Amino acid sequence: MKVLLIGSGGREHALAWKIAASPMLDTLYCAPGNPGIADVATCVPLEVSDHAAVVAFAKEKGIDLVVVGPEAPLVAGIADDLRAAGIKVFGPSKAAAQLEGSKGFTKDLCARFDIPTGAYGRFNNAPKAKAYIREMGAPIVVKADGLAAGKGVVVAMTLDEALDAVDACFEGVFGQAGAEVVVEEYLDGEEASFFCLCDGKTALAFGTAQDHKRVGDGDTGANTGGMGAYSPAPVMTPEMIERTMRELIEPTMRGMAEIGAPFSGILFAGLMITKDGPKLIEYNTRFGDPECQVLMMRLKDDLLLLLNAAADGMLNQVSIRWSEDPALTVVIAAKGYPAAPEKGSVIKGVDEATKLPDVQIFHAGTAVKDGELVANGGRVLNVTATGKTVVEAQEQAYAAVKAIDWPGGFYRSDIGWRAVEREKA
Repeated sequence: MKVLLIGSGGREHALAWKIAASPMLDTLYCAPGNPGIADVATCVPLEVSDHAAVVAFAKEKGIDLVVVGPEAPLVAGIADDLRAAGIKVFGPSKAAAQLEGSKGFTKDLCARFDIPTGAYGRFNNAPKAKAYIREMGAPIVVKADGLAAGKGVVVAMTLDEALDAVDACFEGVFGQAGAEVVVEEYLDGEEASFFCLCDGKTALAFGTAQDHKRVGDGDTGANTGGMGAYSPAPVMTPEMIERTMRELIEPTMRGMAEIGAPFSGILFAGLMITKDGPKLIEYNTRFGDPECQVLMMRLKDDLLLLLNAAADGMLNQVSIRWSEDPALTVVIAAKGYPAAPEKGSVIKGVDEATKLPDVQIFHAGTAVKDGELVANGGRVLNVTATGKTVVEAQEQAYAAVKAIDWPGGFYRSDIGWRAVEREKA
């Protein structure tokens, strides 16, 4: 098969690495890719927002399957344009991608189809949002309705924090994403990431993970796109997975079909495991980043076969096997992230770190300048390792982190702490 992968981050490097291992693969292209992806695919300088150019490239190269990595192209309808041109694609339609593109859309869907989630209100102006916040009290969660690269969510522990978050949205800090605001109940419990492979009719559980959103050790500091992750998430027991499928995923699949937007692609449920069971925090319509990296390290089956089955509506004919060994990834970010990451600093030692046993390093925000690897984003490297235990995976990952010579980067030193505490208890 000839495959075109869309994207340029750590998630896409992990997907490219796994697709490249498939016996079904003939040629793998990635648009636009990154220096790490270039080791396993042919990177092409396509402007992904130019759907006509993507379609033309796919036709010219005889692409058999397009795999869309990031959320923005999906919300913009790239899957629809590819399908309209007769090109097979893994990823939801524009209508189905609203599950990520509009938090208000998802909350309304939950209300309509009895999907467990926090109480909420939707607002298109600040005074009404603030009145609701004062009525509900803190802690409370304020979210920009649209896509804000993982940064449009404020978990406000005080009223002032919540009111400031509303102002930030309506003052344009998140651009168009903040034109509408969702204010929702603060849910108490343990967060988990749950993934399902979907083909419009069938949803197959596709692994669990736990992300670390805060920038600093001990879950302190600003929310980010994710500073690390591990898989599986111990809180997602077989019973909790079964409940999540029955109470959240299956009604979502039925509901999306009923409203004329059947969901095909990867459905990523951000969950809060409360004393009452799983509740939905948000849906994403693509693989998580950095959760994808740990899932790809644990997946025993041929990823390309699975993605192709989903695109063909044939998931009822496949199954998915996982390694028992946990995987853990540490994000090394550029100093200044998430506010103002410093770009251009030279990174050394990546090749040496990759030679350590059970380690893969996925490039998230790198470039090559004058023959040297440099930082070109906020989250720059995903240092990923497996082990017989989370403690072992954590040790392997941090040994690789320490082998990388990059004074311009920083990382959390406690990725996996919840699972480590459980193992040591």
